[in-house]
Amino acid sequence: MSTAAISEENGLIDPHGGVLIDLLSDRTRAKELEADALSLRQWVLTPRQLCDIEQILTGAFSPLAGFMGRADYEGVRDEMRLVDGTLWPMPIVLDLPESVATSLSDGDRLALIHPEGVLVAILNVSDVWMPDKVEEAVKVFGTKDEFHPGVNSLLNQTDDYYVGGSLEGVRASQHHTYPEMRHTPAQLRALFEDMGWSKIVAFQTRNPMHRAHVELTRRAAEQVSANLLIHPVVGLTKPGDVEYHTRVRCYRAVLDGYEDDSATLSLLQLAMRMGGPREAVWHAIVRKNYGCTHFIVGRDHAGPGNDRDGNPFYGPYDAQYLVEDYRDELGIEVVTFQEVVYDGTRDLYVTRDELDEDSKVMNLSGTELRDRLESGAEIPEWFSYPSVIRELRKSYPAMGERGFNIYISGTSSTANSSLGNALAEMLLEDGSRPVTLLDDSALTLETIDLVAREASRNGGAVVSVAPNSENRGDSTGNVGTGSGVFLSVRQGDSVDSEGEADVAVGSDNSPGQGADMVMRRLTDLGLISKRS
Repeated sequence: MSTAAISEENGLIDPHGGVLIDLLSDRTRAKELEADALSLRQWVLTPRQLCDIEQILTGAFSPLAGFMGRADYEGVRDEMRLVDGTLWPMPIVLDLPESVATSLSDGDRLALIHPEGVLVAILNVSDVWMPDKVEEAVKVFGTKDEFHPGVNSLLNQTDDYYVGGSLEGVRASQHHTYPEMRHTPAQLRALFEDMGWSKIVAFQTRNPMHRAHVELTRRAAEQVSANLLIHPVVGLTKPGDVEYHTRVRCYRAVLDGYEDDSATLSLLQLAMRMGGPREAVWHAIVRKNYGCTHFIVGRDHAGPGNDRDGNPFYGPYDAQYLVEDYRDELGIEVVTFQEVVYDGTRDLYVTRDELDEDSKVMNLSGTELRDRLESGAEIPEWFSYPSVIRELRKSYPAMGERGFNIYISGTSSTANSSLGNALAEMLLEDGSRPVTLLDDSALTLETIDLVAREASRNGGAVVSVAPNSENRGDSTGNVGTGSGVFLSVRQGDSVDSEGEADVAVGSDNSPGQGADMVMRRLTDLGLISKRS
């Protein structure tokens, strides 16, 4: 077993590389940088870049002092090593489009801007290069299959050039929510000292926590005689995850399941890559920088799901194995666990190796939980806490309470408008929701998407008529879905020739008949009550 390096100065574990990086400038220097930025080339940071730069500037990514240059990038990609030999598993790079990247060279400075218009940092450029992103995908993620969300992001959403260099920070973040639960590594270390905590086990999650998670984390803390840090990711996670505001309310609720002063909650603005084993090593390093002495690595840590053939990208315990391989070098103790399940016979949670022949394993899968939330069905108290379920139900309203968007396209703009008007009138007669009709030739598809998304997200019914330029094409994706339900309606002589539309209205149907067909579909889905 390794011995974590403990700083004699404050009794906490040393950060990775020995020094906690802090790249935020004092007030005087920050004003100078803001003045300099006015005459520099500027780049507005993407959501992923915003997450990365916050962790770099505050020291969560220590020992990194900027975005990786080419030598560090290639060392990490190929060997999980920085140039100086320090263990680091995940490339942290600034991707830029060719038009910006090729205008930069060694020694240039680039102002990095928050989307709200304020300066975050200035990058002192050292390297500009065009990486082989397929090679990166294979070496970092073990696959080039775009079903892997990290690979999909890398190959389809990442710009073609990387720019490396050191950073001078002005502000690490521009958050407007949960200030009492957001901490830099230095702040969290200070909090641990104030509470008298010297042994801290961190729990990483991107999902709501239920009773099984509480049992697992309790066991982990008791096993190593440590206090618990619940450290959920609220940056970028896996597409389709529960949005983070709901999750934060759930995390607050589960704190009541722990003994007083045994656990605390802090939010981590991290952009996950869903990189499985490599990501687990990365997460351990980050928690070490935040002052944690132990880190829980559970089953399928940071797993991205299944490949295009339905097979998991990584084995359920691959992440644990890789972290164990680097245990001595990481310096943070890893706490590994099997899956925790509910034994209905004994009315308690146990690990799978604690089951006996009389045990009755009971569980709800994620799909089953979502189905119960959506249908309003009961969720057993052995699975989760009533306070958590109440919060989740707010994000999973019953079908009769959900918003929806009906997108009408076809060969005739006039027929589309007539169908839209008839449908809007019938929905107004139904009276269960506010109704918005988007039918104006001047509206772009982007405008329709934005308005419909917001209206349906807030429980409204939206009838969207395709702009003239879109009428002869297929239904254009799930326009304006938001968190609501999307239905495509196609009208005309050759409707639904390949089954693309949810409702097909023939040219021989009147607007009223077509609208009635859509209303019956809405009734079948449980979105509206049966018409009398």
